[in-house]
Amino acid sequence: MVGAVDKHLALIGFMGAGKTTLGRELARLTHRPFVDTDEEIEKRFGPIGELFERGEPEFRQIEEQVVAEALAGPTAVIALGGGAVLSDATRKRLRRTAFVAWVTVDVETAWSRVRDSGRPLARDREQFERLFDERAVLYDVLAQGTGQDADGLLLESLHFIFSSEIACDAAVIADERVAQLHELPVVGQVTLTTHLVPAGEQAKTPAVVERLWNELEIGRDDWIVGFGGGSTTDVAGFTAATYLRGLHWVAVPTTLVGMVDAAIGGKTGVNTERGKNLAGAFHLPWEVRIDPRFLTTLPAEERRAGMAEVVKTGLLAGEDLWALPDEEMIRACAAFKSAVVLSDPYEREGRRAILNLGHTFAHALEAGSDYTLRHGDAVALGLLAALRLSGRSTDAVEEVLAPKPVGVDRDRAWDALLRDKKGALNIVLLGDEGGFVTELPEADVRRALDELIAD
Repeated sequence: MVGAVDKHLALIGFMGAGKTTLGRELARLTHRPFVDTDEEIEKRFGPIGELFERGEPEFRQIEEQVVAEALAGPTAVIALGGGAVLSDATRKRLRRTAFVAWVTVDVETAWSRVRDSGRPLARDREQFERLFDERAVLYDVLAQGTGQDADGLLLESLHFIFSSEIACDAAVIADERVAQLHELPVVGQVTLTTHLVPAGEQAKTPAVVERLWNELEIGRDDWIVGFGGGSTTDVAGFTAATYLRGLHWVAVPTTLVGMVDAAIGGKTGVNTERGKNLAGAFHLPWEVRIDPRFLTTLPAEERRAGMAEVVKTGLLAGEDLWALPDEEMIRACAAFKSAVVLSDPYEREGRRAILNLGHTFAHALEAGSDYTLRHGDAVALGLLAALRLSGRSTDAVEEVLAPKPVGVDRDRAWDALLRDKKGALNIVLLGDEGGFVTELPEADVRRALDELIAD
């Protein structure tokens, strides 16, 4: 279990930090229920100011009860009152059931927000500052992540780190081309053993995984690092999921595709003769380490391929993410996907399927090309098909990606698409509120696929 996956996302922090506003936004993005424990207390027991007048110990007892009930309920985003962490029982429950995020604020901002609010502990500036310092110690000990905005906390909740430094002994599964261009920086006396895999989709075969199983000489407490593009992190994650029945692993993507999509969310796998990613596992990386400097050696065609996933994410988010500077773009794309993953980690609830916008067609084209077509180029074409079927403009795809029909085996591509759907032709389309899945007539889907294939 990684970060906030299968756990509550609990927001702690001082009064005036904005936990309620931020919590509502996070709940909207992750499609989780939202619980504000202060609001729940007031709804059930009356104004907090009146409860304090009867004595803080009585209020804290009520608070502990309400927090315990929230933590025992369905997985949610929970905003806690500033002093909720004073309870030892609450701290223990948080450690057991939640990813705890500290919403930080400076004392001046906090005071300006609450000094006229009538809060019982915000009437005296000197006492307020003293309380701020005392509580900060508790927040710091308890927090597993910190931040002040939704994107930052989403990234923290899935352990995204903007650094490529490795601080533990590990077996590194590396793209052979990347290994010639870059070295992983290490912290301290760290030993890394490197296992090279072919570049691109050629790494994603059962034969490569079997070779890795036989080469690895690590134990259950050791780590695997996937160092390369999306194909490399796919095979590294699948190897980590299956070797010794599962090891912790770290994804260090070096391509734009990897940074904004492939390394996020724990869908790992390899291809078989019958199709793409037909052997795989959900196995989330313990950390995803992002270092934009790796993009400086990325060939233009690989960057273009990565931009296809950026455009896909922007279309789903309803924002021109492709127009942002690199680090902002990567951050925004990763945060959006993190929110979707937290709403549906194992693709059981249906929402995570929206991330396949354009991908049904892309996977079919890849199979029809015998996997010589770049994944990102296939996605660009797949987005055209999905937008046309959605009755929406294709301008963004054509302007940013400029995809052209490709020469692939039509029948093989169609057969691969049918296998991918395994029955009903449920396709991800784009609507006013983002992505959605709907069943389409076979003739419409076949026509959309044919339009992507050159004569």
